[in-house]
Amino acid sequence: MDRFETFSLALFSISRCWSKIAGEEMKRFGLKGVHAFYLVTILSHDGVLTAANLCERCGRDKADVSRSVSAMESLGLLSRTGDNPYRAKLKLTDKGVAAARSIREIAAGIFERVGGELTPEKREIFYETLATVSSNLEEYCKEGL
Repeated sequence: MDRFETFSLALFSISRCWSKIAGEEMKRFGLKGVHAFYLVTILSHDGVLTAANLCERCGRDKADVSRSVSAMESLGLLSRTGDNPYRAKLKLTDKGVAAARSIREIAAGIFERVGGELTPEKREIFYETLATVSSNLEEYCKEGL
């Protein structure tokens, strides 16, 4: 297998598996897998973030974030403050914080299980490499293919 094939297959496999896991976990809240990402992202910003920031941080479009925010708000996981829906602050409720922390714990357990044989040094190199490739690909795409 060449580098392109190895890279592509690994990314698609990881994405597919993570989507399946997140989807299963979010069912108990009546939500979809992508909501796990949104909840944890808001939690990592002290439980408060605007929809615009959420779009930027998660690489998702306004429509998807808007629908997701409405769904999470209706389930009591977050609340909005402010007049402009896109600029309003999204704040996790106690229920939202608990859900996001639960997702983090589940993810940590899964990553420990599937990457347990990695030494701390290898894990650090893996994440540094992943971040570098991701950042470089984003820049490449911005510049145009």
